Amino acid sequence: MNIVLTGSSTGIGRALAERLLSRGHHVWGLARSDQSAFAAQHAGKFHGLRCDVADLAQVERAAAEVAALTDSLDALVTCAGVQGEIGRALGTDAAKWSATVRANLDGTFFALRAFDALLARAPRRAKIVCFSGGGATKPRANFSAYGVAKTGVVRLVETIAEEERGRALDINALAPGAINTRLTDEVLALGPAVVGEAEYQAALKTKSAAVPSEALAKEGGSLEKALDCVEWLLSPASDGISGRLISAPWDPWKDLSAHAADLAASDVYTLRRIVPEERGRHWDAPPPGSAPASR
Repeated sequence: MNIVLTGSSTGIGRALAERLLSRGHHVWGLARSDQSAFAAQHAGKFHGLRCDVADLAQVERAAAEVAALTDSLDALVTCAGVQGEIGRALGTDAAKWSATVRANLDGTFFALRAFDALLARAPRRAKIVCFSGGGATKPRANFSAYGVAKTGVVRLVETIAEEERGRALDINALAPGAINTRLTDEVLALGPAVVGEAEYQAALKTKSAAVPSEALAKEGGSLEKALDCVEWLLSPASDGISGRLISAPWDPWKDLSAHAADLAASDVYTLRRIVPEERGRHWDAPPPGSAPASR
């Protein structure tokens, strides 16, 4: 497969690049840092492109470089992301908060937009995987900018899946779980006074070498699970599954291919509003056991 991967220089992105290369795929890796040494180790298979995905002009230039080397792309994985501005939302630096949203949300959209033409010429069903998680499904105190951006990524994925329904394209969001990366180090460096005690303790648990990998996996974090899930989402096994937010550590994604039709007709693994009736409550009636209202 010909694959473009953003955020390929560190963390999950670098691990994913290594996994994909080991499977024989051709990878174009976009990152702000230099990747020439890594490219030299994988000559002819990995092409490192210096690019800030939050800058549309740079992303478009990268897309032109890729187009000069190949007529089509089979897949795009948007892994680039920053935690950016952290702290109580109403006490953060507004400009830095906005820049965090732009880096994560615009950085995803710009890549989707710039590489769409190459994906449209894929010889088989094209695949897109956008990394999410990080507060997309529930409030994450002190990480509002990151959480808002990642929630936006999920809704963007859902919307594109709907708009491109008649096209041979699957686009999904992936929540990788709590994995030890530079983002973990950032949380620990800032300390509980900034990130909050719960986030700090979670980062300690993720970072601690004393915690067995199996235990970490049970807590929701496993790099191998995340990489396996990406491979599955890029494979024909996931054909027809689109517009979903898949949790690598928690969801039974290996079995979803058997339920693709049912999944497409449902809102399972999506972000939706919940009304009282869906929780067995009817708020237009008195609560169970309450005295009748006086008249």
